[in-house]
Amino acid sequence: MKKPLLDVVFSSRKRRDTLILLQEAPQEMDYLLKSLDTNRQALLPQVKILEKHYLVTKSDDVYELTKIGKLIVDEVKPLLDTVSVFDSDIEYWGTHDLNFIPPYLLKRLHELSPCKVISKISPAQLYEPSENVIEKAKHSKVQTSVTTFLFPNFASILKDFTKNGVKMRLIVTQKLLSKIRDEMEEIRFLLNNGNHEVFLYSKEMNFASFGTNDFCFMARALTKKGEYDMKYIMSCEPSAIQWGNELFEYYLKDSIPISDV
Repeated sequence: MKKPLLDVVFSSRKRRDTLILLQEAPQEMDYLLKSLDTNRQALLPQVKILEKHYLVTKSDDVYELTKIGKLIVDEVKPLLDTVSVFDSDIEYWGTHDLNFIPPYLLKRLHELSPCKVISKISPAQLYEPSENVIEKAKHSKVQTSVTTFLFPNFASILKDFTKNGVKMRLIVTQKLLSKIRDEMEEIRFLLNNGNHEVFLYSKEMNFASFGTNDFCFMARALTKKGEYDMKYIMSCEPSAIQWGNELFEYYLKDSIPISDV
């Protein structure tokens, strides 16, 4: 008797993970065993169920997805990745405002997987950005940032960017632009005299900041109460960087270039 396909796919982790592995390419049994950290006696009955339900086919000792199997896995994988993103810290995702993400990118949130929510911030880190992210940025060609604030050591960071030939593409609020002009002479000088671009966002920003470099994407959302905390999201997957760049372009289209900060 055949099982419902939802049970076939989701009621066994081994079956589900086998399908995901076969999405990449046909694989030999030894590869599946090693990747799943299991033995033939445990995996073979699960693979036979996949074969019985026409999701997987076998030739010699090589397994691959059938047409039906590929159609299902192509739908299942984004769902699992979306769940993985939320599983990174469901408390964070459930209490922070995601309305700054346009619907077409929110539907592609799975592209951030795997991601981390950095929530344990030491007192020494409260007033400076992640050292790991900044080090990666220093070796990038471009650093994008859409932000409502600047850390106190931003001038030092910008000096390093200028020295290393990193192009800063910065989108700011009117309030922050005015503060740079009135109170941050060194930053103003560096922005005007480096290989950098500054833009003024014409609408309200209902988030703290987000940005990308060649290696990572990170974002600081506000809580649903509109409050700022130091927690942030980070993913260094190529798909996440591309996703972050598209988010930057979304805000760029409503921004005005500033030729003289």
